[in-house]
Order: sequence, then structure tokens, then C-alpha cells
Amino acid sequence: MTRNLIIRGGRVIDPAHGIDKVADLVIAGGKVAGIDIAAPEGAQVVDAKGAIVTPGLIDLHTHVYWGGTSLGVDPDMYALKSACTTVVDAGSAGPGNYPGLAKHVISPAFARVLAYLHVSFAGIYAFSSRIMVGESQDMRLLAARETAEMARANPDTVIGIKVRLGATASGAAGIMPLDVALDVADETGLPLMVHIDKPPPSYGEVVSRLRKGDVLTHCFRPFPNAPMHGDGTVRAEVRAARERGVWFDIGHGMGSFSWKSARAMLAEGFRPDIISSDVHALCIDGPAHDNLRVMTKFMALGWSLSEVVEAASIAPARALRRDDLGHLGKGAAGDISVFREVEGDIALEDVDGEIVQFDRRLVPVGIVRDGTWKDA
Repeated sequence: MTRNLIIRGGRVIDPAHGIDKVADLVIAGGKVAGIDIAAPEGAQVVDAKGAIVTPGLIDLHTHVYWGGTSLGVDPDMYALKSACTTVVDAGSAGPGNYPGLAKHVISPAFARVLAYLHVSFAGIYAFSSRIMVGESQDMRLLAARETAEMARANPDTVIGIKVRLGATASGAAGIMPLDVALDVADETGLPLMVHIDKPPPSYGEVVSRLRKGDVLTHCFRPFPNAPMHGDGTVRAEVRAARERGVWFDIGHGMGSFSWKSARAMLAEGFRPDIISSDVHALCIDGPAHDNLRVMTKFMALGWSLSEVVEAASIAPARALRRDDLGHLGKGAAGDISVFREVEGDIALEDVDGEIVQFDRRLVPVGIVRDGTWKDA
């Protein structure tokens, strides 16, 4: 396999470099070679006429420990469904079971799989439609030393630390698990991703503790613990966190995106930095479905195609501190997403059951990982 490829005649959108035009994209030796240049002899040709060609889309919040946890979905099935070349597992595994994720999921996957390592020893171990035990409820499971050791031992795949807080996730432990997670993140020099569900603790309490480069996921969740007050104004702690450099990530999932919160926040000029799905076994068939569906929802909110691509490519790449991903600059990883914008009515449902009708959707065509093409 040459890993030389020409993606011909698609609409190439690269927000990092201000590119939006019909062009030929050339991959050589598994890396981006350039746009509208001569391709290596014998390069595979992919006809992308009428399709959209972007840097490999990155879903910053997924659960892909398939077979190892009850919430996991298959990473390659999901990558093709969502036209994502990189999927980031958000804490499915902790230090006690991360080796299984690394060997049985990350290593054999066609998609690039990275991970936030959970500070809870066994990760998210009891998550299903019938059984829901918050892994942060028992402080005995919070394994600071083991998490730091496992993160250091896997620097190529562990890109951050994860903790989940809220009435479901941390219960009576409240905000205390955040103390442990922040300590591990500080010790390892890694960013932290924080889940917030129903109070306690409050949205304001949690976001006030986060540092530059940390990620607050589920940032447009519904009441209770919404990012805005009842009158629609953005909470002061939220604005202060943005000024500090905290990343705000959608993380749609089963319970964490509402049209009401999205409309209110956007009306106040507060846009999420990153669009992600929080896909898992309980939401892959709705309401989240996949990240193309979540991107479509933001188009229904008035975002342009280039804006949703930016929030699912270069923005998460920056949060991951990966300058080889999320753009089409020469020498970047040869990770490419190809999808179409298809006209036709679609009902877009949020986690509260509110439906917004829209007249088009994004659908996958295929992905390129390190110069190798795979049809969706």
C-alpha cells in the first residue's frame, strides 16, 4: 500500500488556513502534500465531486471501550458513521483497566483512538439502561498514584485526565473527586476533562476550579445545572472561565444538550469551542447519534458549514495539543474526512425531547487515516 492518494474535485474546507474551494487534495507517504499539486505516480484516486473534504474530524468525547465497558461502541463502526478519523475516549477506562483499552481497542482500530484516563480506578464500570452506579461516588476508587503512573506509561495515547461530577456521577462525594483529578492533572502536566450532570455540585462551582486548557464538557446541558440563569443570561463563572482559557465542549450524549440552553447561550454571544457527541451505547441511536448529527444541529442554529467543521477539527486538535491534526497544512497527518450535505427534512431531537425541523443533514462518504482510504 503506497499511502499516496488524490481526493479529486471536492469542496475542500480547512478553517485553520481559511480554505474553502473546489480542489484536488494530495496525500503522499501518509501525509498532506498540498492542494492542486501533482500527485505521486500511481496514487489512488478518490472521486469527491459534490462532496465536502475536510481535515480529519475529531470527536473529542466518545466512549469506545467496546466489550470492556457496557457503554462502549465499536470505534471503527463509529468512525465511519461519523466521518471522524480521530475519536477520543472520555474516561471509559481508569488505570485498573486501561491496558485492555490499549491492547484490544486502540491498537487494532483503523481510526486514531486517544483517551482521557479516568481518575476512578475502574473507569465508568456500571453504566446501562438498568444499572447506573456513579464511579466517583466512592472516594476509595479515586486512584491518584495509579492514574498518574498509567498516564506517564502511555504518553502517545493518554492525552488527559477525566473526572465525572454531579448527583449521578459523584453523589455524596460531591465536588471532592475534582480535588483528586486536579492534583493528578497538575502532577502529570495533562489537561483535565470534567463532566457535570445534575447538582450538587453546581455548574458554577465546578467551572470556577478549572484551569487554562482544561475542558468543561456538557457545556450546553439543560436545567438543572444549565450554563445560564433562568432569565437566559450567562453565569458569571462561565464567562470568567472562558477568559482563563477553559475549553467549552458540547458532549451531547443522552442528557447533555438542550435547544433551550443552546439558543440562550448563542443569543448571549457565548459559543461552544468544540462540538462533540458523547456517543455511547445508550445514545448512538438517538438523541446524539453521531458527531455529524450534532454538527447538523448547530447548522440548524445558524452556523455555517465552515464554522461547524472548525469546531470539530482544528478546535479539538488544539485542545488535544496536537499540531499535526485538524488542518491541511503540508506535512500534517494524512487524516481526511469526506461527507456530503444532503437536502431533505430531518427532525433534530435534544435530550429533553424538543424537536427542531431542518432542511438538510451531513452524511458520511469515507475517511482517510494516514493516507489510507476507507468507504463509509
